[in-house]
Amino acid sequence: MTDPTPLPFVCRKAPASGSAGVVVTNHPLGSAAGHEIMAAGGNAVDAAVAALLALTVVEPMMVGIAGGGVAHLRTPDGRHVVYDCLSHAGASARPDMFRPVSDRLPDYMETEGRRNLVGPASVAVPGNLRGWCAMQAAHGALPFEDVIAPAIRLAEAGFRVTAYLNGTIQRHAEDLARDPVIAAQFLPDGTPAAPGHRLVRGDYAESLRLIAREGDAALHGGALGAALVERLGDEGSVSLEDLRTYEARERDAIFGTYRGFQIAGPPPPASSGVHVTQMLNMLEGYDLAAMGFDSAERLHLLAEVIRVGFEDRRAASGDPDFVDIPVEKLTSKDYASDCRARLRDVGGAGQVPPGYESRNTTHVTVADRDGFVVSATHTINGLFGARIMVPGTGIIPNNYMYNFDPHPGKALSIEPGKRVPTSMAPMMVLKDGAPRFALGLPGALRIFPSAMQAIVNLIDFGMSPQQAVEAPRIWTEGAHVELEPDYAHHRAALEAKGHEVQLVPHIGGGMNAIAFDPDGAMTGAACWRADGTVSAMGGGLADAGVSFHI
Repeated sequence: MTDPTPLPFVCRKAPASGSAGVVVTNHPLGSAAGHEIMAAGGNAVDAAVAALLALTVVEPMMVGIAGGGVAHLRTPDGRHVVYDCLSHAGASARPDMFRPVSDRLPDYMETEGRRNLVGPASVAVPGNLRGWCAMQAAHGALPFEDVIAPAIRLAEAGFRVTAYLNGTIQRHAEDLARDPVIAAQFLPDGTPAAPGHRLVRGDYAESLRLIAREGDAALHGGALGAALVERLGDEGSVSLEDLRTYEARERDAIFGTYRGFQIAGPPPPASSGVHVTQMLNMLEGYDLAAMGFDSAERLHLLAEVIRVGFEDRRAASGDPDFVDIPVEKLTSKDYASDCRARLRDVGGAGQVPPGYESRNTTHVTVADRDGFVVSATHTINGLFGARIMVPGTGIIPNNYMYNFDPHPGKALSIEPGKRVPTSMAPMMVLKDGAPRFALGLPGALRIFPSAMQAIVNLIDFGMSPQQAVEAPRIWTEGAHVELEPDYAHHRAALEAKGHEVQLVPHIGGGMNAIAFDPDGAMTGAACWRADGTVSAMGGGLADAGVSFHI
């Protein structure tokens, strides 16, 4: 049902449609790389991997081959495969490897010397490259050396720094300056690379060439891995054996239903498949369309539903190799009825246990005319990861160890091989088994509640994909409630409902999505919160036997 009242926002970007394929990423050159590969005969898997590799060049603060993430793939025969490429603690990692500075907020996650945040000790075993190579080898149509070619070209020839990249360099210039190798790249002449500056990444181009020849083995046991381990030195907890034995897990997607649609998302250690389903199950008991999109009543309900979702996430989430997670219970309609009894008529901030998850991530959504769909979210954790660069390689390692609880004896304490929960939400929405929408976004703890809201926008309010990704968002973890500017006029009403409200510039990062029409048309959309860009392809090759002649 479509809400008849005017929406409280105006879209800042425009969508694009095509019947042959659509690529949406958070950088124009990432989208162009995926488009190039699809135009050359690749499928959506080839295009997604090409786009992600290109983003490691042009969005280096967000994603890299030495990071981690989750890729959700739908194949033409209707299978859903989730590639868990998340980073994990190395074999030599220990629960007491860091010295916490406090047992209380706000410094609970901090350690002496910030060793879990910046530098060699903060690096966990990466999984991105291994996962991308596994997915492309299993499902791609082109040789891998063709898929990586756009990234090599961008690294060698250089690209223009955007204001978005410049802002992130400025934010962490002090840390970047401490490592002369990464400083030489992003702080030319000692100052942040300005918008328009041509950034050439020659060393990284050579690393990508080596990967083109050797595949993921170049990092996972080969020369690039050896260089990474050498750079980490005695401070690091990642060994060449850790890299060699890393496995990108293939996991089954979690399915739920919402108002006649099927909702598919990744399983633990990702939270989205479980808790997006749980929250939608709760909302299914209410007529959201009758409430209206722009209503304080609906925002209060969303805040309460998100709060309950987070309560259950904290109570039962983690790496399924280390903890049992009651997936069937949490995603059941019966349990949603119990959860609705926990919703309050009057809100109010409660105590939220400490924790951390990186807000700095990238997302790509790609689809082709043959039925491959990829929704993938990947990261190096913090902005510029560990804020160091491996000499001679251009590789920026992750700082994933900051996600672990530095206190021994806790649920998220460090253990060898452990992955920590992630909010990444590469989601798909189906109708009668056929794809209708695919979407995702960056933004740490704000990811899966934002993805849930986009699904509600599409289903309950009949929004276009562009409207759905650009719409204002609300978020809470159970303490204060955050509102984006286009919801600011509801602040007083929500405060009267007992909520402690904070206005923020944006919640989460740049969402992108693809909508699928029954006639085969696909429409891509990217929102204002990042450099998101859509590239859509129509037309195609001439039929056999058709040639030009006069």
